[in-house]
Amino acid sequence: MLASHIVRTGFVLCLALLSLTVLATSFDVFYAKVSQRGNAFVLNAEIKYPLTPRVIEALDNGVAITFSQQIELTQSTPILGQYWQWDSLLWAVDLRYELRYHALSQQYIVQVLDTDTQRNFPTRASALFALGSIKELSLPPAYLSDIQHKTVRIRSEIDLYALPTPMRPGALISNKWQLTSPWVNAQWD
Repeated sequence: MLASHIVRTGFVLCLALLSLTVLATSFDVFYAKVSQRGNAFVLNAEIKYPLTPRVIEALDNGVAITFSQQIELTQSTPILGQYWQWDSLLWAVDLRYELRYHALSQQYIVQVLDTDTQRNFPTRASALFALGSIKELSLPPAYLSDIQHKTVRIRSEIDLYALPTPMRPGALISNKWQLTSPWVNAQWD
């Protein structure tokens, strides 16, 4: 009787721990659409960035957080009809942004790392909203003359290797820093 009670309690505790890891926070690409504008194609997307308390604490204490938005264009070649497809990567881009909190001005700063441009925001929520809005991103026309069997997909994550060196080992093993969205296929308009 006592052994079965211990096993049952252990099983319930394991299920509770498993449900906590399943409910962990992650980024979410909830809208991605490719539209034609004249002879070109553009990507519009919206990404939600719910941050964990650990990431918010680091950000509010002056640690810059680097976000990576990865976009890929692939082409599928049917090998056995619809049962097996060979996917080839045609084009990829990694858009990188840095989010910082400036304590003196009490502003959040989003800096585009490729162009070194930056924008200031009064709240963290407005900075994350702007960071997650991809508007009219031009896709390479060389690969889009025929869009049949082509897929544009997107995901986003925190670049843990851009954190300060003393923070990296803890962030790499902690699930509080593992914020990555799954790959999401964009819809063709």
